[in-house]
Amino acid sequence: MIFCTNWQAVPPSCWGAAIALGNFDGVHRGHVHLVQSVKMARPGCRLGVLTFEPHPRTLFRPQDPSFRLMSPEMRAQALEEQGVSCVVQARFDEAFSHIGAEAFVRDVLIGGLHVAHVACGADFAFGHRREGDVALLEALLVAHGVGVSIVPPLADVAGPISSSRIRRLLQEGYPEKAAELLGRYWAITGEVVKGDQRGRELGFPTANIALGEHIEPARGVYVVRVHLPDERLVPGVANIGRRPTINDGQESRLEAHLFDFDEDLYGQILKVELVALLREEKRFASLDDLKAHIALDAAQAREVLATRA
Repeated sequence: MIFCTNWQAVPPSCWGAAIALGNFDGVHRGHVHLVQSVKMARPGCRLGVLTFEPHPRTLFRPQDPSFRLMSPEMRAQALEEQGVSCVVQARFDEAFSHIGAEAFVRDVLIGGLHVAHVACGADFAFGHRREGDVALLEALLVAHGVGVSIVPPLADVAGPISSSRIRRLLQEGYPEKAAELLGRYWAITGEVVKGDQRGRELGFPTANIALGEHIEPARGVYVVRVHLPDERLVPGVANIGRRPTINDGQESRLEAHLFDFDEDLYGQILKVELVALLREEKRFASLDDLKAHIALDAAQAREVLATRA
C-alpha cells in the first residue's frame, strides 16, 4: 500500500484512483460499505482513500478530551485490509481548513490526486466553514469529467452506523455492541511502559499502556485478547482507569494481565482488544481485597473467553 502524507506530492502511481473521502476513524462497517461502493463503481481503478490528520475536531475543539478510535497507522492498516492500495492523509491544519470548496475540488482532488472517481457519504461537507455539500461536490467534479458516488449510510435498527455511536457505546461500557458496528473488537494499541510493579507484587504482572489519543472507554475490568508483535494472540484481563485502591493520582491507563505468560514486553507495541466489560472500576478496602478480586476477575475472564473460542 502507498501511504502519502502530502496531498501536493501524491506519487503518479496513485493518480487516476477511485477515491473515498472521509475521516474513517475506526474503519467501521459503514466505512467498509463506502469503500466497497467506490470499488464497485470503478472496478478497474486503483482503490484509494483521502483522509485527514489530525481529525478536524482536534483543530476546531482542542479543549475536548481524547476521542480517537484508532491511530493513523492502525487506520491505514485497516484500510489496506479492505483492499485500499493508496491512502492520502492530508494534514488538516489552519491553512488547509481555509481552502474553499471549489479550491478543494480543483487543487486537492483534481490537481493533487488526479482522481478518476470520488465517493462519499451523504452528509460529507468540505471547504472553508463546511461551505460545500454533496450536491456542490458532484457538480464541481462532473464539470471536470469525474464520476461521483453519493453513498447512503449503512444502518441497523438503531440508525446509521457511525464513529460517534461506537464512541458512545465504549464510554457506556458496551464493547460487544461496539464490536458489532466495527466488525471486529475495538482495540487500544500502544507501547508497553514500565509501571510501579504493583501488579507483579500482587501476583498479577501487567503490561501497562497509556491511552494516548484513544478515547477512554468506561473505566473498569475487561476481558481482553492481546496481539503480540510476533502475531501471537494471548488472552487476558485488563483494568482501564486510575486505580482507586492504590490512588496514585495518575491519568487513566490500561493495565493488561496476560494469562499463562511471563515474558518481557517493555518497549513492544501491543494491540489489546476489549472483548467484554466484567465490572466497573471500584475501590477496595485493602490490597489483599484487591488481590482476591483480581483473581476472581481473571477466573471470570477465562470463562468468558472459553465461550468465544
